[in-house]
Amino acid sequence: MTTWTPALDPTADLLTLTRAVCDIPSVSGDETALADAIEAALRRCDHLEVLRDGDAVVARTRTGRASRVVVAGHIDTVPIAGNMPSRVEGTGEDAQLWGRGTVDMKGGVAIQLALAASLTAPTRDVTWVFYDHEEVESSLNGLGRVARAHPDWLACDFAVLGEPTSAGLEGGCNGTLRAEVRVPGVAAHSARSWMGTNAIHGAGEVLRRLQDYVAADVEVDGLVYREGLNAVGIRGGVAGNVVPDECVVTVNYRFAPARSVEQAEAHVREVFDGYAVTVTDAAGGARPGLDAPAAADFAAATLAVTGGAPAAKLGWTDVARFAELGVPAVNFGPGDPVLAHKDDEHCPVAQLTLCHDALRAWLTS
Repeated sequence: MTTWTPALDPTADLLTLTRAVCDIPSVSGDETALADAIEAALRRCDHLEVLRDGDAVVARTRTGRASRVVVAGHIDTVPIAGNMPSRVEGTGEDAQLWGRGTVDMKGGVAIQLALAASLTAPTRDVTWVFYDHEEVESSLNGLGRVARAHPDWLACDFAVLGEPTSAGLEGGCNGTLRAEVRVPGVAAHSARSWMGTNAIHGAGEVLRRLQDYVAADVEVDGLVYREGLNAVGIRGGVAGNVVPDECVVTVNYRFAPARSVEQAEAHVREVFDGYAVTVTDAAGGARPGLDAPAAADFAAATLAVTGGAPAAKLGWTDVARFAELGVPAVNFGPGDPVLAHKDDEHCPVAQLTLCHDALRAWLTS
C-alpha cells in the first residue's frame, strides 16, 4: 500500500512555506505525515546529512567549522479547534497568519526548513532538529528520546529553540511541577451527612491557601522570572447520594530556574503542610546562559536585526533539556506566546521574516 506524503517546497516564499507546514495536521501523536514531508524536503538537499528517529527528523551540515549549533523546533500542535486550514488577514505590515500552529510553533519550523535548505555553507556547522510529542507528557517528548538514544545527534556548543517569543530573545525558562493534594474525609449517606466528613468541603482550606499565595518575582542572572502556584484540577465524589471521603486538588507550580526540582517540591509541601502531597510530574528550568560566548554572539547578531533586549521565558521549554546536557540555549521565534494554544492563534507575517533574517544573519556572520 502506498502512503501519500504531502510535498513541502523549502525554496518557496516564507509565507507560502509556513502555510503549507501549518496545513499538514500534526496533533501530538499524529505527526508522521509532517515528519515525512520534512524528511523528503531535506533529503533533496545534497549539503545535509538526514537522520530520523520515529517522527523526529535531524539534518546536519558537515563543513568542518570550528563550532556547531543546534536549531530545534517541535512539529506537533495541540488539538485543532476549527482553525485549519490557515488563512491570511490584512496586507503589508498588518498581515496576520491565522491557524493552528501559526504561533506554537510551525512558524519557527518553517523558518528552520527554509534556512536548512538555503544555507549550504554556514559559518557554523548547524544541526536542524524537527521533533515530535512536545505538547504532551515529558516522557514522550521526541527531543528527550533523541537525547537518550542518539546523544551525538545533539552534540553542539549552543542551541536555539524556535519557540514563540514575539521575535525577541528569551533566555532560560521556568521549571514546572504538578502535584496532587489529597483532602481526607469520611464517607456517609448524604441523608445522614452528619455521620461523615465531607472531603470536598474540606478542600476549601487548600483553595484558600492558593488564593492567598503571593507569586514571587525571582531575578536569575539579570533576568526576572515570575513564579505561579495554581489549582488546575479538582476531583471528588463517587455518587449523588454519598458524602465523599476524598477530594484531590491538582496544583501546578511554575518556579524560577534558581530553584531545583527538589527545592520546588519542598516549597509545595511547605505550602500544603498537613496534607498528603504526591508529585505527579516535574521538569527543571534552565538558567539564562546568556553569559556563554556563543549565546552572546547570538544575542549580538539577532538583536542587531530585531532590536530590543533579552527577557526571561516564563513558560517551560526544551531549553531545559539542553541545560541538562550542559549546552547553553535560548528561545527565539515568531508569534506571541500568549496566543499559543488559543483557538484564535495567529502570527504577524512580518515576524516570520524578521526571525528568518535574524537567524540567517547569525549563521552567515
